[in-house]
Amino acid sequence: MSDLIAPTQPSTDTASELRRNAGRPLAGTTTKLSTTTATEPSTEAGAGDNAAAETPVRESNPRRSGLRALAHGQGLAGLLLIAVITLAALAAGVLTNYGPLEQIPGANLLGPSGEHWLGTDHLNRDVFTRMLYGIRVDLLIAFLAVPAGAALGSVVGLAATVHPVADVVAQRVFDLILAFPALIFAIALTAVTGPGAHAVAIVIIAAEIPIFGRQIRTAVLAVREQPFVEAATVIGASTGWTLRKHVLPNVIEPLGVQLALSLSLAVFVDSAMSFIGIGVRPPDPSLGSIIAESTRNLDANPAMAVGPLLVVSALTLGFLLIAQALGRARRAI
Repeated sequence: MSDLIAPTQPSTDTASELRRNAGRPLAGTTTKLSTTTATEPSTEAGAGDNAAAETPVRESNPRRSGLRALAHGQGLAGLLLIAVITLAALAAGVLTNYGPLEQIPGANLLGPSGEHWLGTDHLNRDVFTRMLYGIRVDLLIAFLAVPAGAALGSVVGLAATVHPVADVVAQRVFDLILAFPALIFAIALTAVTGPGAHAVAIVIIAAEIPIFGRQIRTAVLAVREQPFVEAATVIGASTGWTLRKHVLPNVIEPLGVQLALSLSLAVFVDSAMSFIGIGVRPPDPSLGSIIAESTRNLDANPAMAVGPLLVVSALTLGFLLIAQALGRARRAI
């Protein structure tokens, strides 16, 4: 019996040979297939790495791309203009030795000098000092009124997307506000409330409501048709939760461009209202009121008008450069 079983078991030498030949191809077959199979994954991986290296990576984060746009080019130039003017206004007490309402004895309509950089006006006041304090007033109005108008307009725009009746009411409110130019509305308002900084703020807020309201409405109507919003509705999410979690994060980013544009418009409206006498009234300093006062004394001191005009132009240009940089960054996403 042992003689019959023994031949069926491989010998030690045979077993070792089988183990050595386990990884070798069978006799009569080529190694082309195995070679190709072994080399193809590494070749494809290398091609994928090269493609990833050659393909430019585009910025997918709107907030990060917007910050990057403000770090160079037009965005940086605009930020520097606004920053320099704002810091100069905040440091008015250090840059000048006079007050905005202080009358200097014997300094009537003096020209520019080392003591009075922009000369003095007809009431013996230092024009450079009044301009710095006027920048404070104008920027404060713009930085408060524009966000307030944006917030009110956004609320109305969101309400318009909730119910058809609210949409009709909101659209009629927008049409009513846009039917009156800003200066015409300002004249009508000051006839009721009187001129002053409050009138300028109300006009700017009212002018921004339809701008931001329609922008928010259009963006929400476009975003809520996206699959992720429909999925949230299907699983039973409330309207408020969907707006807060899915819709608002996707419509807030475009508002940065409009905010910068609105700030430039606010500076212009503020200066125009003060220039025609329905904004910030003398003796309180304002860029527009200083320009208006200088028109009576251009022959004696032309620098009295040149300084405030340059500042208004620089502020408007700075906000426009920021808006253009942000808009270009959004289009690149």
